[in-house]
Amino acid sequence: MTHNLSDRAADRRAGFARWLEGRDCTDCWKAARGSDTESKEAWLAAKRAEEQQATTEWAEQFDMPRLEGPERALAWGERSRHQLMTAAHNALVMEGSWGEDDWAELEEKARKVGRAGWWIDQRDAEGSDLVELLDAATGQDQGTENPFR
Repeated sequence: MTHNLSDRAADRRAGFARWLEGRDCTDCWKAARGSDTESKEAWLAAKRAEEQQATTEWAEQFDMPRLEGPERALAWGERSRHQLMTAAHNALVMEGSWGEDDWAELEEKARKVGRAGWWIDQRDAEGSDLVELLDAATGQDQGTENPFR
């Protein structure tokens, strides 16, 4: 589906375009739901449960620690971490020139950032930006203590 972004302020177009990119168009959403009368809330709950299951399996497989924060932010933070780490792996390893040693070092930095809110705040970041973001969060670019632990 095509969207006209000309009515949006220039500094808001890229963010809105990224948001649209991650969404199904109305017709696709309806087709994915099928012809039953399941409510939007039930469909969203099932989708979130599926995403959360994948996130939990990923966190266990790669020894990612449980995040800290308000209960209502934990699942969102874990999904955001999973999505950003996956995007970073694709950008840096699969499409980039990183080896497994470089990736293992980045994973170790990610394990040090335990605040769910930090991951939620970074949810729209590009995968290739994760190196710089984690360096800032762990104090490695300034030699400071980690304020997000």
